[in-house]
Amino acid sequence: MARQPVLSRPSESSRPRCILAAVFLLGILLGHPGAVAQVNPELVTKSLEDGIKFLKNQQAANGNWSENQQNPGAITALCTLALLNSGVPHDDPAMKKALSYLRNFNADNVGTTYGTSLHLMVMTVAYPRAEMNRIKNYAKWLIDAQNQGSGGWSYHARFNSDDPSNTQFALLALHEAERVGVPIPAQTWDKAHQYWLGRQQRTGGWSYNANGLATGSMTCAGVASLVITSRHASREAASIVDGKVQCCGPVPDENAIDRGLLWISQAFSVQKNPGSNAYHLYYMYALERVGRMTGQRFFGQHDWYRAGADQLLKMQDKLDGGWRTRLNNNPLTNTAFALLFLSKGRRPVVISKMKYGGQGQQDWDKHRNGVHKLTRFVESRWQQDLTWQTIGINAATLEDLMETPVLFISGYESLALDDQQKTNLRNYVNQGGFLFVEAACGNQAFDTEFRSLMKELFPESPMQTLPPDHPIWFAQDNIAPEFVGRVEGIQSCCRTAVVYVPDNLSCYWSLSQNGPGGDQPEAVTAEINDHLRFAGNVIAYATNRELKRKLDKPRVSFQDSDIDQPRRGTLFVPKLSHGGGSNDAPNSLSNLLGVMRLQLEMRVSTRRQIVQAKDELSSYPILFLHGRGDFQLSENERQSLASYIKRGGFIFADAICASQEFSTAFRREMQLVLAGTTFTRIAGDHPLLSEEFGGYDVTTVTLNDPARRNPNNRGPASSVTVPLLEGLTVEGRLAVVFSPYDMSCALENQAVPECKGYTRDDATRLGTNIILYGLQQ
Repeated sequence: MARQPVLSRPSESSRPRCILAAVFLLGILLGHPGAVAQVNPELVTKSLEDGIKFLKNQQAANGNWSENQQNPGAITALCTLALLNSGVPHDDPAMKKALSYLRNFNADNVGTTYGTSLHLMVMTVAYPRAEMNRIKNYAKWLIDAQNQGSGGWSYHARFNSDDPSNTQFALLALHEAERVGVPIPAQTWDKAHQYWLGRQQRTGGWSYNANGLATGSMTCAGVASLVITSRHASREAASIVDGKVQCCGPVPDENAIDRGLLWISQAFSVQKNPGSNAYHLYYMYALERVGRMTGQRFFGQHDWYRAGADQLLKMQDKLDGGWRTRLNNNPLTNTAFALLFLSKGRRPVVISKMKYGGQGQQDWDKHRNGVHKLTRFVESRWQQDLTWQTIGINAATLEDLMETPVLFISGYESLALDDQQKTNLRNYVNQGGFLFVEAACGNQAFDTEFRSLMKELFPESPMQTLPPDHPIWFAQDNIAPEFVGRVEGIQSCCRTAVVYVPDNLSCYWSLSQNGPGGDQPEAVTAEINDHLRFAGNVIAYATNRELKRKLDKPRVSFQDSDIDQPRRGTLFVPKLSHGGGSNDAPNSLSNLLGVMRLQLEMRVSTRRQIVQAKDELSSYPILFLHGRGDFQLSENERQSLASYIKRGGFIFADAICASQEFSTAFRREMQLVLAGTTFTRIAGDHPLLSEEFGGYDVTTVTLNDPARRNPNNRGPASSVTVPLLEGLTVEGRLAVVFSPYDMSCALENQAVPECKGYTRDDATRLGTNIILYGLQQ
């Protein structure tokens, strides 16, 4: 594009007067209703900061915390683990002292199951490579300390007894050791698996004593432990037979886990440890673990993280930031458990499994550990703690679906969706969601039904094979050529929003291992890794590696319910119809206006309205245009728009996905509408980009550019720059503002790595400023 002249900041004398605009704005401003107090990311962050400060203030000069001589280094390890998970960096002075203190220990001088387990977990988080020998020694100590008769662990090695609390900590530690590549014998997992199965009560719960009352803490321990022990090839529906991957074997029975989850749902509480008056925060840490490991957002009707975070914030000492309970009143361990709940439980969701079908049906989950292991793979690639969830489509609202950036469907036979569920799926995709779908076991019945469903939901967007130059093939890794031609997709707005593979994926993910492939043939390991890398690319493409924070409310497109009865003084901004894709991003304008209504307290309608250029336009102070293709207005339409602008109207436009075709057409048509005018660039000091009219300072914004890729193929490069806006001036008044870079796809709630344009937040702020400025005209 040729260099453009710059439209400079108008002088004080030429700036349009604002009396009429002020009167109009006064008519659309509303009183701000009282906000309802809710747990939000900012409150949780503040709580974590206060808890971190408390632990730092309690730390001794040599780096330790008040120790229990029966468990050397255990309390220090627990506090250190909490600080690490809460985001305290290694080079923080308190962390450096704590880690230095813990590195004075080894498996021989710790000598207890609790202590060894906590030391091991700290080292896997802090030094997964540098301290591999120490991690292996701790793991060996735990393996050797297992009671070979019962499969459990006691407080000390070689005790002919066992203890469920020690046993769960040993399994947590061995699980973390395996994650960083330490091989754990299959018999260790098998014996521990039988230990927990044997201790489960008829109610589905677990107790500390064999014949005692089931409690929340021990039931959470039982469920989490069985989840860990179940994630091994001997209990998978996928296997390797004669050097080949075999998918879709018998689905392992997880009745014990399901019964435990039912007990937790029925007895759920965050005010106390169910079944006990003690160990409240120890239970909360265990509750977080179960919710995260099983991918549950809800236990029954209870949103466990939101409920738990709310309770912990109420319990926190407002003066020193620590936590204390009436019983077990050790503020160090209590604070560590609270920090672990808040920090680990708020990990962002990167993908969710869709649960469908009736009670007891398992077609939706043929390879249960696939998504879990895929999430672990993405974590390792992004160097970021992530989590996954399960969403039951039978009860999910659109808002529930919008909590996840990627919805994975493992389809077999029939989804059996009703009309409301279909509507929710369609709206989820149209509002920025992403469907990642496999036909489990290559099931032909599902393949036929799914193709029919996509035609029904997206009749204007046929499923097509993704071409070799699609960004999905290089969004993160360069994908093996054999995948090309097997993957199909559906377009929504500017991006592929549905990716479908009519074959197995999760089968291969479930067979992935940490560290060396063991006895796996190299060809099988390569095949498994190819399937992981492909899925990782899909997730990187779908999310642009930008995830919502836990507790952030999903942004759902705004729609007025009282469309036929608008209130006096309400601002309406319609879209102008043309032949170049005038509604290809249908939610973008409504979303922008909805945010303005909420954040600026404006009386503005989010109703979607499309007008023709030949219509009576004088009642609309602003018209909006966007598109992706060429178009041409008739002479009558040009004359109508010229009259509208000369009478004080204002036009705001952007090119969807930075479409050059639309940009060329829009510039041509507007310069024909306003003969003798030329588009000029709006200068960085123009009041439109300032807070002058009640908006935001957008003198600098973040611009994503797919033509420039980050190192290691990590998505499009971004840069901080002055917004590129162009304008047409009529009689000294800026009457047309145009963004040749994308705003609409960002406003659609969509991460679009192949679009040159602004981030969602910057597009919202920039669009707000343009509309507020337009009202002055």
